[in-house]
Amino acid sequence: MRLRISARKSDLARLQAYMVGDALKEKNPHLEIEYRFKESLGDKNLTDPLWQIPEKGVFTEDFYGELIRGETDMVVHSWKDLPTEHKSDTVIAATLPRADQRDLLLLKKTHFEKIQQTHTLRVFSSSPRREYNLTDFFKNHLPFSLESVHFESVRGNIPTRLRKLLENPDVDGLIVAKAALDRLLVARQEEFQEVRQQLRSYLSQLNWAVLPLSINPNAAAQGALAVEIMNGRKDLETLLKNIHDESTFQCAQKERAWLASFGGGCHQKIGVAVLSRPYGEITFLKGLTDQGQILDTRTLTPAHSIPQFPAEQLWSSEVRAERIPLPLKPFASHINALYVARAEAWAEELKSPGFVWTAGLKTWKNLAQKGIWVHGCAESLGEQEEAQLEVLAGVPLHWTKLSHEEGFETSSEKLPLVATYRLQPLGALAPIANKECFFWNSGSQFLHAVQEAPEILKKHHACGPGNTYKVLRAYMEKHNAFDPARLNIFLDQEDWRQQCTK
Repeated sequence: MRLRISARKSDLARLQAYMVGDALKEKNPHLEIEYRFKESLGDKNLTDPLWQIPEKGVFTEDFYGELIRGETDMVVHSWKDLPTEHKSDTVIAATLPRADQRDLLLLKKTHFEKIQQTHTLRVFSSSPRREYNLTDFFKNHLPFSLESVHFESVRGNIPTRLRKLLENPDVDGLIVAKAALDRLLVARQEEFQEVRQQLRSYLSQLNWAVLPLSINPNAAAQGALAVEIMNGRKDLETLLKNIHDESTFQCAQKERAWLASFGGGCHQKIGVAVLSRPYGEITFLKGLTDQGQILDTRTLTPAHSIPQFPAEQLWSSEVRAERIPLPLKPFASHINALYVARAEAWAEELKSPGFVWTAGLKTWKNLAQKGIWVHGCAESLGEQEEAQLEVLAGVPLHWTKLSHEEGFETSSEKLPLVATYRLQPLGALAPIANKECFFWNSGSQFLHAVQEAPEILKKHHACGPGNTYKVLRAYMEKHNAFDPARLNIFLDQEDWRQQCTK
């Protein structure tokens, strides 16, 4: 069988077409593929910001015509480029597994001193979504004490935008989709060797940070690839079914449905990210609608039913403990990446060995105020959330976790612990024996409480999705008290109280 696959002419679009073709040939070794590449309207008009171009589907509509005329068999699109309106005569028959859906900030190393002196940041990005969601974040989470942030329009493919950044003396940074840069950096085809080398050269002149989805949710379906065919091509539907990733498809559709509910279009100042996790589905929605409605929600739809209790039977408290610094132990010589559990874990005499990742946004902000460049964070979703930094780093990453000495409860070969402080609990717990459902902000808090009131062990417990859950589950299993229905995960204490209260 011979197939014709069409896509845009840019390096990234060609690479994405090859990704689909390679996936098909892996399942069907005798398949012959002809690739057809051309420019779209969006590629030809590099002057206007995308949101100012009146036509819809500026990167996709030309290829729809090819399908209708029978000039190609399938078209590979970036899902985020497709209009939210559905067509009746074509169908998206496959969605490949999603790449990293987050955005990436790239900042010139040579501009750090200038930014610190002027307290002003100038960034290339033509996205209203990014400008709306990131302005205040940059002021608080970059180590410059910024007073103003300015966004300037830029167009072109990834290498072109990076070149424009490095050639423009007035602009400090650039925001791009991380998936695009990641894909180009690992492209194995010989035709991409030059662009790979070029990108590595550009990156050597830049610092970068992976931008959190809770602050800056992605453009709907960003990082996902869609394969469009004519409706009724059962032969192609059968082929494509074998490379289709249903989880990515469902998340992309839910994001697009959210965007469509507010009118759709890249002019929107709206980002939406849907994450599928074993414990449930997380949705981040943030931005400003055309009608002036402010959006800022972070929700978890649990994978199973949640028990309900009267409000007086719920109990939670913040961690009440003094943090006592410990002498800083030297790192192993190969360590080049730090996972920082709390800002207090960063010893004053510590120098960054290379890459810094934090457990949450609060720690990121506190470290930035100490003048430390942070490369991103786990957004309080736990250490199991992959940082996905290796491609950008260009070197193997060897991690160490900075936390308190009881962090050994969840240390591992992948993330060994360096204890920089000790927790000293303050005071006794308030009476809790008559409570039925507990939310724990730390594993240490739970261990302390269960020693004082062992009768709570077989009651209902809840926590976030990170290390606290691991501590609770391990302790319960050790004491034959683990029951999945009695240990639930929530995004935070407020989420727990809302979902558990009768």
